[in-house]
Amino acid sequence: MNRTTAESVIGYFGFPRRSTLHEVRERFGFDTPLVDLDVDRGAPDSGVLPATTCRIITNIIDNAVDLGNRLDAVVAAVGEDKCDRGRHAALILKRKGFNVIESRFPCDEYEDRPLVYSRCSMPLTEKINRIMETVVDPSPADAGPGPCKPTHGFWGVPPHDFRILDSFPPKTHVYGWTRCVVAGRPGDLSLECYVDEGVPTVFFTQSFCAKQDLAHYLAEHYGGLAVDCHREVNDSILAKVEAFIRLS
Repeated sequence: MNRTTAESVIGYFGFPRRSTLHEVRERFGFDTPLVDLDVDRGAPDSGVLPATTCRIITNIIDNAVDLGNRLDAVVAAVGEDKCDRGRHAALILKRKGFNVIESRFPCDEYEDRPLVYSRCSMPLTEKINRIMETVVDPSPADAGPGPCKPTHGFWGVPPHDFRILDSFPPKTHVYGWTRCVVAGRPGDLSLECYVDEGVPTVFFTQSFCAKQDLAHYLAEHYGGLAVDCHREVNDSILAKVEAFIRLS
């Protein structure tokens, strides 16, 4: 973001490491005011997040968008000291052009397993069941068929009601947190956000899950369909998914 004639500020949210905050202030000047983006600053609704989002996370996004070019940087707490929605807010602000400096505790080492099942031709229900079995056994005897070219995509976590999966064709690729599971990288936000360009994708979350923010944003970014469902799938949701798959 470019500086403007208005007073520049450093935004932050959560409880960033003091050393990280000190380094950022050292870079931009200790006289640059600090602004807590968590609090209500009277910013207008940015329209970036759905209405069901936690009010604090909404404040972060609305305040940052309202401050705009005045923000020299956003110091974002994205570790275990902040919920997943803190990580999502940081990612969205990055993609909207803000200078985001993340603060986190060192993460455990991730694995780097091959993406078996997530890219093969197989009924989606069976595919996701096999992926979740890798949580217990990361080296299944049957690695499944090789990767295929995707006709559609399913992004998200395994649904409570698997009936929603019956609408998808066998050549559906699995994205989101479920793909992170098979890769042995459940906290890899970059991998969670990866979707092949041009693949018609349904971005699924359970209602009120923190990942709803990410699904909403990515669905708009990739031109997909965002669907949230509380407990059982209803006829309206099934019809919406089936229409999206058929028309795409």
